[in-house]
Amino acid sequence: MYIMNWFRSSRKKLQFFQFLGLFLCCCFLIISCRGSQTPTQTGNSSSPTTSNSSDRISVGSIQKPRTLDPADGYEAAISDIITSLGDRLYTYDGDTDKLKPQLATELPKVSPDGLTYTIPLRQGVTFHDGEPFNAKAMAFSLERFSKNGGKPSSLLSNLMESVTATGDYEITIKLKNAFAPFPSLLAFPGLCAVSSKAYEIGQGKFKPNEFVGTGPYKLVSFEPGLIKVDSFDNYWGEKPPNKGIDFQFLGNAASLYNSFKTGALDIAYRDLDADQVLSLQKEAQAKGYQVIEKASSRIDYLVLNVNQQPLDQVEIRQAIASMIDRPLIIERVYRGQAEPAYSIIPNSFETNKPVFKEPYGDGNVEKAKQLLTKAGFTKEKPFEFEIWYSSDSPQRQEIVTLLKEYATQKLDGLMQIKPQPVESTTLFANIPKSIYPSYLVAWFPDFGDADNYISPFFTCDKGSVETGCQEGASKSQGLSYYSEKMNQLIEAQRKEQDPKVRKEIFGQIQDLMAQDVPLVPLLQKKDVAFTQKHLKNIEINPVLGLSFWQVDKEG
Repeated sequence: MYIMNWFRSSRKKLQFFQFLGLFLCCCFLIISCRGSQTPTQTGNSSSPTTSNSSDRISVGSIQKPRTLDPADGYEAAISDIITSLGDRLYTYDGDTDKLKPQLATELPKVSPDGLTYTIPLRQGVTFHDGEPFNAKAMAFSLERFSKNGGKPSSLLSNLMESVTATGDYEITIKLKNAFAPFPSLLAFPGLCAVSSKAYEIGQGKFKPNEFVGTGPYKLVSFEPGLIKVDSFDNYWGEKPPNKGIDFQFLGNAASLYNSFKTGALDIAYRDLDADQVLSLQKEAQAKGYQVIEKASSRIDYLVLNVNQQPLDQVEIRQAIASMIDRPLIIERVYRGQAEPAYSIIPNSFETNKPVFKEPYGDGNVEKAKQLLTKAGFTKEKPFEFEIWYSSDSPQRQEIVTLLKEYATQKLDGLMQIKPQPVESTTLFANIPKSIYPSYLVAWFPDFGDADNYISPFFTCDKGSVETGCQEGASKSQGLSYYSEKMNQLIEAQRKEQDPKVRKEIFGQIQDLMAQDVPLVPLLQKKDVAFTQKHLKNIEINPVLGLSFWQVDKEG
């Protein structure tokens, strides 16, 4: 960024061309020296764009946010920024998935039919532009999220009938259908309060480069490689122990790794590859690095399209579930930086039931061969299994390559895996068309409730066992899975207010998932952050990620 700005401001100077060659040569030498310090040296290098200030926190990552408008942002890259700039009605307590009030003062009062939520609001809160926060402002924010048609809008628009200010500091939300985890949904980062003075309601009316909320930080600037936020002096809650954060977006993992090692970054969070993580872990004690690990809520899984032959045979899907060796994948691909997943619901959730562990296990090749033989496959006529995946992800490629080699060595020629890499944009555009027999991907939750791992995959609005799912979530996820029993169980847990009863229902849902195998859960990756030794109060929430507003930087 500085090189380009310098070029624009200096191009009219006669001396420019005289020194250009020397300048570029020096730049090349500097970049080359920096790049030699990392185990992963491929790709273009990039350096932090700001100096490491004693009263600011510098955070490095790779994924750049597309927008800062909370009504339109649905990518993982935006979450860290929005949770630092905006408050929701509810958030999570510390490093747990337990809800606590934020802009609300207590959990909602719910009507007996589960359709009406009355929520008291906090007083004395101010937006970054000086506007007061009240019930009308909160109602405006929720209505805007629902009506502006952004990427995540359906999370609320499919559920909310209306939202009204029923007092100066009280809102009432009416739902179209009962939805027990609704308070958890209200903790979704995009459902934060925004100033009605700065935003408007209307289809497509977004402000991607702005943010005016009530959070502990306020936006200073949004540039392609840098987002600067400053501590908000009039914040209603506990103020951050630092003056601000510089979120820096580097070109690749090598640049991120190098920048942290040289001390140009205070925090390296996400995006490092497995070898770089291991390298920093080994150097941590000698260099004084702090290593913070937390089981994330991300689940990696393999989708099986039950409406395509021969995957329409349950024995084939069960054979695939049997041959998967999770510990081997974790060791070879992630170097131990993940945990096996035996359900699509993370093991950190109380509703988790490891339903794939007992019937299928890991690398149960004998069962896989029995099931494939029963389905009519032989060495001469093997099951040709296509697995599609994003060519942008080295880890996905490694997993599919490993599975291919494993099947070749262990399954006596009964299964031939055919890797099918495709550019990520094309992959995600084609998934709702249900054209892939199988694909490998990861799921990042919208909110911390088990429903968000079930309804988006297995709900089907229209279909049959014979035709598969023709309309609904299962179709849009490329599973084409239809089960009337599954639909009934999902509907039951969404209405049930008793946590114990909901847990029992989720147990039945997971049992049915393991029986029918429309997908195979693989692993639960760890969330890892590295910080310099002079930082303290580092905490990772399993749903929201790192709590930057708590980080203290000693001089």
